[in-house]
This record gives sequence, structure tokens and C-alpha cells, in this order.
Amino acid sequence: MKAVLLTAHGGPEMLRYGDAPDPVAGPGEIVVDVHAASVNAADYKVRLGGGAYSGASQLKFPYILGRDFSGLVGALGPGVTDLAVGDAVFGVMDAGIEGCYAEKIKIKADIVAKKPARLGHAEAAAMALTSLTAIWALEDTARLKRGETILIQGGAGGVAGFAIQLGKHIGATVVTTASARNHDYVRKLGADRVIDYNTQDFTAAVSDCDVVFDTVGGDVQVRSYKVLKPGGRLVWIAPAPAGFQPPRSDVEVLRPRVARDRAHLERMKELLAAGAVWPPAITRYPLAEAAEAHRLSEGRHLQGKLVLIVR
Repeated sequence: MKAVLLTAHGGPEMLRYGDAPDPVAGPGEIVVDVHAASVNAADYKVRLGGGAYSGASQLKFPYILGRDFSGLVGALGPGVTDLAVGDAVFGVMDAGIEGCYAEKIKIKADIVAKKPARLGHAEAAAMALTSLTAIWALEDTARLKRGETILIQGGAGGVAGFAIQLGKHIGATVVTTASARNHDYVRKLGADRVIDYNTQDFTAAVSDCDVVFDTVGGDVQVRSYKVLKPGGRLVWIAPAPAGFQPPRSDVEVLRPRVARDRAHLERMKELLAAGAVWPPAITRYPLAEAAEAHRLSEGRHLQGKLVLIVR
């Protein structure tokens, strides 16, 4: 099969389009013929091999990146009875396993879901990990309630954009940060208030939040403590600076577990069917141009999601 191979840690030029062995489904697994694969910020961090992703230093090269996908079932392993060859499915690779920048993957059958008919493969891939993460963060971890106020950091990103929609569906007041060029986009997603992080200090613009959902990390997380009310919850998926210690003991600091399971993908499908969420803005690249997609991703100013078109 064709795949994008990470040949060593470094810049996007370390990604090479080439050949890799076809995967074979074991017991309880399926092989998926990938049609689209999502590009996530974690991908370029693994490629660089540092910081919170220092475990990437243990990678065996060549290595295939990619965590979420959409495609067709190409083969069934022993014991798989709830899917059939030809079924359209989408999902997220199990924790610690990657490989979606390729024409084929193998994955546990019980952590994929059938693709909603109303979504194309690019849209399903774009919503897989973003929806899984946002649902775990807001519903399972923050336990966001109707009438509460949530500040979502970095609203134009894939996970944050889904979280804006989910927060509005729950009935919360949603405040988000975004650059001026993305204000219309995040308002269309449902944001009640938008703070321009280039011209405004969010700590002066908002206060008494019940929840902060931080998708940015670094200094943004450090300053986010200032806007939480006592008893508030800070939920993060991007890390604070190394060695940082939370300055307040009267708030909860939570990291979503983001387990891979069919139930949360089915929850996304329920939200989609109810009209509560819809696919993000998508920028498409052919699989062979994954290096260019990484250059855009690493700039961290993308609206919505990057998706590699495989077939």
C-alpha cells in the first residue's frame, strides 16, 4: 500500500510518500480501506519529537502518523460479526497507535462506528477525534450544565469548534477566543461572545466562568485560572508550561480521558442527527502532500480541520 512515512524526527521534509506493508486483521480486528485521514496538531508534535510528545523519541522509523479516518471495511478478522466488508466506517485509532496516513489500516472492530450517510469521508474523518475529544471534555469531564458559562480557548480549531456547538446544545453561555478573521466563523458555530486574542486580554474581558476548556495550552492555560469562579473547572487538552503548578486550590483541574470507543462516536452521530453539530471548515490535501498539510498545521492559525484525501 501507499503511505506517508515519517523517516526521522524533524521538519515536514521528513515525511515521504512511499510504500508500506499491507496490514492484516487479527482476531476482533478489521482492515479499513482508508478514504480520508484527519491531520491533528498532535501529528506535527510527534513528528518533531519533543515536549509532551517526548515518547515519540521511541518511534521506530519509518513511522506512519495519523489518528482518525473514514473509509470502507476491506477485510474482517476472526470473530468480527457486527460489520461487513464494504461497510462505510469512521473512527479513531486506539491510544498509542497511529497509522492513518495510509491506504489501509487495521483497527479493533469495536471502537469504530458506521459512517453517517449524510457525511462524506472527509467530513467523517474531520469529526472523528474532534468530536470524541470534545464530548469527553464537556460532557464526561467538565459535566457542563445548562445555564453555566464556558470559555473555550482557540475557538476556530477543530476540537474547540465542535465544543462551541456542543456547549450551545447543552444550553451554556459560550465565550471563545479567536483572531478577528475567525470571528464570523465561530459565531456561526454558536459562540455568544468572541474575544480577539490579538487585541484583547481575555482575563479582563471575561470573569466568573464555570468552565474553561483549554485547547491552546502554554501561557493561555496559566492565565485561564484568573477567569474561573470558585469551584470552577479547568479542562485541558494542551499542556501548560513545563513545571507549572496550578495557582488556585479552589478550582478543579481536569484532563479528559478520551477513551476510544464506539459509544462516543454514536453520541456524535446523535448530535449530528439532531442538528446540534455539523462538520467544521475543511482544508483538503492529497495524501502525497501531507508535508504541505503539516506546514499549515504547524502555523496554528487554521480554521477548522485539515484532511488528507487518500482515495
